[in-house]
Amino acid sequence: MIERYLPLFIILSLIAEVLGTVGGFGSSVFFVPIANQFLDFQSVLGITALFHLASNISKITLFRKGFDKRLCLTIGIPAVVLVSVGAYLSKFVNTLLLTYVLGVFLVVLSLAFLIFKKLAVIANDKNAILGGSFAGLFAGLLGTGGPIRGITLAAFNLKKEKFIATSAIIDLGIDLSRSVVYTMNGYVHKHDLYLIPILVVISFVGTYVGKLLLAKITQEQFRWVVLVLILIVGLLTIANNLM
Repeated sequence: MIERYLPLFIILSLIAEVLGTVGGFGSSVFFVPIANQFLDFQSVLGITALFHLASNISKITLFRKGFDKRLCLTIGIPAVVLVSVGAYLSKFVNTLLLTYVLGVFLVVLSLAFLIFKKLAVIANDKNAILGGSFAGLFAGLLGTGGPIRGITLAAFNLKKEKFIATSAIIDLGIDLSRSVVYTMNGYVHKHDLYLIPILVVISFVGTYVGKLLLAKITQEQFRWVVLVLILIVGLLTIANNLM
């Protein structure tokens, strides 16, 4: 099916990469529902992990002004541990219910931050570890945990470049871990591998376009963009399940 609609798939994937870069939490949150229209869910998980590896490398390359080492550890270590657990459990868990939970969670949380502008997650190690754990678990189970990681990172008021670089480094560890588990689960199929070089090119082009767009917005606008995109993702996640 995907061969027939390959040009459309490429365009939508590029849009997902640009939005993921501007939002600062990666393209998978947009790419997973897009790819799910063309591939079975297990194939989507496998392809997404490989695509995201290239996406994160491109972000680290293009946003190399620095990253927060402490957050890379406090968010990244629990995320990497829990993503392996989530990836393994993906064979047994009803992902439809979890997708609803994720969608509602994202809508409620993003609306709360948008309406109550002074509301903020306390920027401490405990919340960083908790956010990293949930982000990793959902990334393993559903293929995306970026919005949860984005909400967590937003609490620490990082500059745009540092936010994206830190998020990408954490995500790189997550994707390396789940790629191994997904391959062992049989989610990476030989007949889908021709998509990888296409998606690698898309990841670099989309990240570069996203960087150009980010240069035109302020730090406050960046925070607003992150929250609005998370709200949209939550609504689309719920709507996609209903359909």
